[in-house]
Amino acid sequence: MMPAARESLLDAAYAALARRPWAAVRMVDVAAAAGVSRQTLYNEFGSKEGLARALVRREADGYLAGVERALGSHAEARERLTATAEWMAVAGRENVLVRAMLTGCWSERLPSPTLSAVPSSSAVPAQRRADGPLPSPGDFVQIVRDRAVAVLSGAGAGKGNGELARSCELVVRLALSCVAAPPGEGGVAELVRGALYRQPV
Repeated sequence: MMPAARESLLDAAYAALARRPWAAVRMVDVAAAAGVSRQTLYNEFGSKEGLARALVRREADGYLAGVERALGSHAEARERLTATAEWMAVAGRENVLVRAMLTGCWSERLPSPTLSAVPSSSAVPAQRRADGPLPSPGDFVQIVRDRAVAVLSGAGAGKGNGELARSCELVVRLALSCVAAPPGEGGVAELVRGALYRQPV
């Protein structure tokens, strides 16, 4: 199956989830919306659980790709961290699956695949990856913190890696708090700049 067809199926599943609870999403409707047969859908994902895992994996990957873009969006370290925090908050606000992954709060409307790896007999490499372990909220903190440290230390940020890691983790956790409880006027950027003002990066 072409990767584009897999993406179309995942798009159709995400669109269906926006309209109804995951329990009411039918595989036949996802296949029809993507313009493929139900058998093609099962060949690609194996089951509805496999489709759920693939959908969550894709949204996690998209979120982390956005983190990468934000970390590369400015020359100055503080602004890179501010842009990253803003991306995290926006992604968590706009994408229900990202919000659930970041907070660990899976509503009854959402699929809630187990985070541990599941046995995979799939011949599809992307599905074998989706059947592997999915990131927990703590994993996301560590992944984003470590990526920020790697980017900023490579960019010549002026502090030791221990201090830099603490500053990056502070920003990540501050951004996550804004996903759970959106900030008021001034938003995430003001909070992050205030926190980093006394913590030179």
